[in-house]
Order: sequence, then C-alpha cells, then structure tokens
Amino acid sequence: MARIIYAEDDELMGEIVRDTLMDAGHAVGVIGDGVTALQVAKMKNPDLIILDCSMPKMGGVEVLRRIRANHELYSTPVLMLTGRSSATDQQIAFDAGATEYLRKPFNRERLVFIVENMLEEFQRRYGARPQARRSL
Repeated sequence: MARIIYAEDDELMGEIVRDTLMDAGHAVGVIGDGVTALQVAKMKNPDLIILDCSMPKMGGVEVLRRIRANHELYSTPVLMLTGRSSATDQQIAFDAGATEYLRKPFNRERLVFIVENMLEEFQRRYGARPQARRSL
C-alpha cells in the first residue's frame, strides 16, 4: 500500500482518482489547491504525488518545481494528471521534473498501471519505498 497525495480542484475528478487508487489498495488524500498540496507533501512525505496542472493558488508545474527543490521530497515520484494535451505542456512538465504524464480523460486501468510502475521503479532505484514517517 502506497501513501498518495492527489492535488486536484475538481471534486468529481478527485473522487474518481481516489476511488480508483483505493480500490487498487492505496491510501489517497485529495487536496484542492497547489499551496496546500505542497504543505501537506512536506508534512506527510508521501510515496507518490499526483498533480493537476491547473489549480488555484499555485499550479501543478510550480508545485512540482518546489517539490524537486526540496531535499526531503526531490526523489518522490510525481505524476502529472491533466487535461492539458499539447506536447509543449508535456515537455514543460518533464522539464520541471515530472516522472510521468497522463492526459485526462484517462482509462482507470491505465492510471493504476502507471502508478504501480512508478512505485516499482522507485523501489528498484532506491531499494525500498520511502519509509512511512507520518501517516496520511
């Protein structure tokens, strides 16, 4: 079971992603804006972070840049899950440090597949999932 933070201002999308990943056995907290998402990520040190590009207070790409600048979070896998579909938007996200990029609308099985692969790659690269220092 991974601890996941999902930053999304659309409540329905938040419920869909939360329920999909919880059905796959993960704990998921949904946060409605970028500033709060960054604060919670710093406090909770999640196993994975999912960000929407367009959010109130701070967009997902800026949250991602700040995650990558934080010594405790910089290696945390980050999935950009967004309605932005241009190659330029995707390149901006990867340049900012995104691990993966998935466009909305998405297939639920594909989301689970990507999340599981991200977690497995982190485990291979660092030897284990991040230690649960705090609970979600």
